[in-house]
Amino acid sequence: MVALGDSLTAGLGLSPGQAYPAILQHKIDAAGYRFEVVNAGVSGDTTAGGLSRLDWSLDGEVRILIVALGGNDGLRGLPPDEMKWNLGTIVWRAKARGIAVLLAGMETPTNMGRDYQRRFHDVFPSLAREQRVAFLPFLLEGVAARADLNQADGIHPTPEGARIVAEHLWTVLEPMLRTATR
Repeated sequence: MVALGDSLTAGLGLSPGQAYPAILQHKIDAAGYRFEVVNAGVSGDTTAGGLSRLDWSLDGEVRILIVALGGNDGLRGLPPDEMKWNLGTIVWRAKARGIAVLLAGMETPTNMGRDYQRRFHDVFPSLAREQRVAFLPFLLEGVAARADLNQADGIHPTPEGARIVAEHLWTVLEPMLRTATR
């Protein structure tokens, strides 16, 4: 299993064992599934960056791909249509290899305007419907904008925030693991 993402996946400011992919690994092991989680998070990465490194990220016997990209696209004001094309290509290429995909949605602040914020938000649910993939509407649900769950930068989760992210992902991921082991 590969978690393809940005600094939220890489665990910026956390020890490697505190990033959500490591927490997912503990949950997978405790549940008795035989999957290894590869953390393919790169700080500062955009959807274009994720797409550019997709092939080598999927080398090996990957059965599930978590796609958690888009936050940096939004922070940089990159066009939502390009973001959707990049994410759609990632999903399509993974599915073409027989890999199940979990798409994690992201939100963007209002500083780019309400229209941009709406178009950005709409990319994720529409892509999940179109590509028929598992979907978590917002990666940082319950964590975003909570000072007690974020580091001083207000963007990157604390260890407790990363644990909450992993818990939310688990609700969508665990049924995928059951299906993948049949």
